[in-house]
Order: sequence, then structure tokens, then C-alpha cells
Amino acid sequence: MAAEDTEAVAAVEGAGAVESADGIDGIDGIDGTEAAVGTFTVRRYPVAPGYRVNVRSGPGTQYQIVRVLQYDAQVPINCQKPGETITGPYGTSNIWDNIANGQFISDAYVNTGSDGYVAVRCA
Repeated sequence: MAAEDTEAVAAVEGAGAVESADGIDGIDGIDGTEAAVGTFTVRRYPVAPGYRVNVRSGPGTQYQIVRVLQYDAQVPINCQKPGETITGPYGTSNIWDNIANGQFISDAYVNTGSDGYVAVRCA
């Protein structure tokens, strides 16, 4: 990832940061986009290229669309929870990613590098 693809985030919305940076302020671009915020690191994952993904209020297509992500978006994953099974460019999954307070997208559209959970489960 290029340095310009990395974004420092002043405040984390939703369930909180995913990884600790042990008090290091700065940016670490190891295998994805990460930005240190105080003592926390927020990692952003790329959404499948060429897709404008619906962001929903819960983990399924029966939930209201709250916004639509732009092409080439990158999203934080605050927590993940099981929900409706969706098939997308990264396979078939019932995992939904919480990207902000009350905002979920299917993990089948997010390149996490894993078929399983990469963050804590949402409460």
C-alpha cells in the first residue's frame, strides 16, 4: 500500500479499535492500511474493486440501507457478527462487518485475507 492510501483517524466510531499500537504514534503499512490513533491502531480493509456496496443497519439484506460505499472504499472492521449468508467476490459468508455504529456490510465484499473472523464478535 502506498503511504497516501493510509489515513490517520482522529476518532473511532462504533465498537472501538481492533489492535493496540502500544502507545506508538505513527503509521504502519504492513499488509493493509493501519493508522495509529493514540494507543490504538485502526486497520482499514479494501472493499472489492468495482463494487458500490450497500451499508445496512444490521447483518442482513432485510435491514435498511443507511448509505452506499463509493468505488475503491476502504473500511475499518470494529467487530463482526453472524447474519444472512451472502455470496460476493470473496466467496460465500454469513459474517457481517461492523464498520461504524449501526452500519454493517457483508464480509463477502471485503478483502480481509481470511474466510473467518478477523475482529472480535459484536456484542
